[in-house]
Amino acid sequence: MKSETIGNAVFETWTAEELAAAFDRNEVVIIDVRTPQEYMFEHIEGALLMPLAFFAASKLPGQSDKRIVFHCGSGVRSERVCRAAIEAGITPIAHLEGGFGAWKAAKLPYVGTNMATGAPQRVA
Repeated sequence: MKSETIGNAVFETWTAEELAAAFDRNEVVIIDVRTPQEYMFEHIEGALLMPLAFFAASKLPGQSDKRIVFHCGSGVRSERVCRAAIEAGITPIAHLEGGFGAWKAAKLPYVGTNMATGAPQRVA
């Protein structure tokens, strides 16, 4: 994990493997900031959806029990959201380096769409 100090805040960048391990241990909440359409097509199972277009840092849960880690498609939108969260006083905060693309490249499981039926399916 890489970390950057911004004022008094800590901004972390996690690899897909680090995030998957922490998620399996129930130590983090993953928040997907992609569009609802992107999320419906494929997403990390168990990730919550808070699209960038509707992001409100004041609506985020506290981090007393679990850390918040944002992700998007490539890491660009989730970095923007993290910086907005830091401006709102939420720290530490983290995002997935490389986004969902990195998650898939690491061959980690997710929920996709069966193109023949349109139904959701687990992809390993």
